[in-house]
Amino acid sequence: MQTLTRNTKETQTTASLEVYGSGNAEIQTGIGFFNHMLQSLCKHANWNLNLNCKGDLEVDFHHSVEDCGIVIGSLLKTSLFPLSKIERFGNASIVMDEACVECDLDLSNRPFLVYEVPVSGKVGEFDCELVEEFFRAVVQNAGISAHIIAKRGKNQHHLIEACFKAFAVALRRAYAKNEALGIPSTKGIL
Repeated sequence: MQTLTRNTKETQTTASLEVYGSGNAEIQTGIGFFNHMLQSLCKHANWNLNLNCKGDLEVDFHHSVEDCGIVIGSLLKTSLFPLSKIERFGNASIVMDEACVECDLDLSNRPFLVYEVPVSGKVGEFDCELVEEFFRAVVQNAGISAHIIAKRGKNQHHLIEACFKAFAVALRRAYAKNEALGIPSTKGIL
């Protein structure tokens, strides 16, 4: 299990991550909807994650959400790289009632995010625009290239939760063990 602490003037964040876990999550961010999304991510990625973030929520949720993404992405990077004997690529389409979101990703060590999910406004007190900020922070710090694209849907909660679940399942498939692959690149390194 990897552990990381990130302290700034805006947030104090500590997390421990076990990538090949059993889906156990202890999440405390002070943001109920975000806690729920992270718990769902852990369940479907099969992570064990303990995360505690104390942020300037009186300003808004942006700093906390982004810093949690930075910490989670950094822990993923140290947990997975250098890549060896894993699939490397993963994809998933997740349906939640009327919503369907697809995630395709590559553990490429070349971070890039394509995010095409038409959400706006708020779910409860949570700003929907922060979903993209979270995933950008994760992929930038983990070295993942990810495309998260809504195929259909209207309900903001369903679309956002489908994003987190699709990312989780695609990621779990990408780091699935495959002894035959060795280093999964013609370059010999990622």
